[in-house]
Amino acid sequence: MTEIVRESMEYDVVIVGAGPAGLSAAIRLKQLDADLSVVVLEKGSEVGAHILSGAVLDPVGLNALIPDWKEKGAPIRTEVVEDNFYILGEAGQMRIPNWPMPPLMSNHGNYIVSMANVCRWMATQAEALGVEIFPGMSCSEIVWEGDRVAGVVAGEFGKEADGTPGPGYEPGMELRGKYVFLAEGVRGSLTKQVMAKFDLSAGHCPQKFGIGMKEIWEIDPAKHHEGRVTHTMGWPLGSNAGGGSFIYHLEKNQVYVGFVVHLNYQNPHLYPYMEFQRFKHHPMVAELLKGGKRVAYGARAISEGGWQSIPKVVAPGVAILGCSAGLVNVPRIKGNHNAMLSGKAAAEAAHAAILAGRQGDELADYEAELRGGPIGRDLKKVRNVKPMWSKWGLAASLAFGGLDMWTNSLFGVSLFGTLKHGKTDAAATGLARDFRPIDYPKPDGVLSFDRLTNVAFSFTNHEESQPPHLRLKDESVPIAVNLAKYDEPAQRYCPAGVYEVVGQEQGTPRFQINFQNCVHCKTCDIKDPSQNIVWTTPQGGDGPNYPNM
Repeated sequence: MTEIVRESMEYDVVIVGAGPAGLSAAIRLKQLDADLSVVVLEKGSEVGAHILSGAVLDPVGLNALIPDWKEKGAPIRTEVVEDNFYILGEAGQMRIPNWPMPPLMSNHGNYIVSMANVCRWMATQAEALGVEIFPGMSCSEIVWEGDRVAGVVAGEFGKEADGTPGPGYEPGMELRGKYVFLAEGVRGSLTKQVMAKFDLSAGHCPQKFGIGMKEIWEIDPAKHHEGRVTHTMGWPLGSNAGGGSFIYHLEKNQVYVGFVVHLNYQNPHLYPYMEFQRFKHHPMVAELLKGGKRVAYGARAISEGGWQSIPKVVAPGVAILGCSAGLVNVPRIKGNHNAMLSGKAAAEAAHAAILAGRQGDELADYEAELRGGPIGRDLKKVRNVKPMWSKWGLAASLAFGGLDMWTNSLFGVSLFGTLKHGKTDAAATGLARDFRPIDYPKPDGVLSFDRLTNVAFSFTNHEESQPPHLRLKDESVPIAVNLAKYDEPAQRYCPAGVYEVVGQEQGTPRFQINFQNCVHCKTCDIKDPSQNIVWTTPQGGDGPNYPNM
C-alpha cells in the first residue's frame, strides 16, 4: 500500500468547527494577540451551512466577547417580549403561569436568532482580526506526536466508494498547531477518538442526548407575534418519551417550529420524526400554521447530560469546546451562550500557555474556568432536572425540578444533592416484543410531511461516489441482532430516512444505508442499541446547506 504524503502547515492554534464555540475561540485569540496564527476548519460548504439551533440566545457570552455587537451589526434583533409554557393534551392545553418559574427560566433580555446567521457574522469579525477560515474542509484524522494531539488532517477529496484513491484524489493537508481545539458540535467524530484514547469520561456520568427537529414556517401575518416564545410538554409523547416543543416568532412573519425527543426512550417502535409531524396537528399549533408554508427543515442531536456528564475537557495538545463537551442548559433549552464562553476561556488558557513558552500540554486553566466559572455556575443550578425527568417522569420533574432550581438560585444548594444519570441512551432501548407498535397517521402534505420530502428542504447533498460516511462495525448486526431484537429502530430514529430494511416481506431482509440523505444529526451514532454505527465526516462541503437555521 502506497504511503500517503501530505503537505503540512503550522499554526499557533488549529480550531475544528466554525460554530459559536470555535469562532469565539478564534476571535478571542486574536483579540489577545494579533500576531497569533489561528485557523478555523469547517466541514460545511460555508460557515453556517451546518448550524442548526432553536434558538433563543442569551447574549451573556457575546457580551463578554464582543461587547459592542449591536453597533457592529450582529443579526440579533428580535428581543423576546412574551414567554408561554403549556402542557398539551390531545385536544387542548393548559398554560403554566410564569410566576412560579425560577428567575433563570425567564427569557427577558434574550433574543430569537438564526444561529447560522450569527455564526456567519462572527466569521466576518474573526476574519477582520486576521483569522483564516476554510469552509468545505472536513477534518478526517488526528495528527499524533506520541500521546499528544499535534494537528488534524483536512481536505481529503476524491476517494472511490471502496475507500481507494480515485483519479482526482487529493490527500489533504496536515494542519498542525501548538494546541488543537475541537469544536465539532454534538458527538464529534474526532472528539470521540480523543475521549476514548484518554478515557476523558472516567468518573463522569454518560452523556445524554435528544434529537431536535426544526422547521421554518412563513405564516399568516395576522397570526404572527414577533418576539413571542412558546414551549410545550406532554402530548403527543405522553409516557412514551421525554421531550417537548418550541415555537419562536422571529422577523418577517416567520416562526421556528421545533420538537425535541429525549433519546433515552425505551420503546424501539417510537418514531421521533412522526411524533414531530403529529404535534403540528394539535389544535393550537394547527391554527397557527393554517394558511402558512414550510420553507426549511433540519435536525441535529442535542447534548442533555449537563453538569454530571461533562467529561474532562483537556488532554495533551487538545481542548474540547462547546457542544462537543456537552454544555447545554436543558431546562432553559440554551447552550450557545456557554459555547461562546467555553471558546473564550480556552483561548485565554492557550494564549497564556503560548506566552509562557509552553505548547502541547494540558490546558488546566481552561478546565478550571469551565467548571468554576460562569459555565459551571449556569449548569450546576439545573443539574437535577434531566435525571429527575428520566427517573420520575414529567409531573415530578416539573414540581421537584422547579423546587431544586429555586433553592439553587436563592441559596446555591440543592435539596437533592447531585442525581446521577443512568445507562446510555443506546442501552436504554428495550426489546421490541415488550412494547406495542405505534400507529402513526399518514402525513397530509399540508401540516405534516414525509421524511424524504422534508429532507429536500434541508438542501442536503453528498457526492455519491465517495465512501459512505456512515459505517458499520459488523454488517451482520442490523439484521441478525437489531431487527430480531429491536425491530431495527434505525428505520425510525433517523430523521432523514437514511436507514431502511428492504426485502423483509419477501423473507430476505437487507439493511440499506442511503447516506446521501444524511443531515449530520449523529442520532444513529448515539441511539443504535448495538453501537454498531459509526458516524464519520464525509468529504468537505457535503451535507445540509441550511439557509438561516
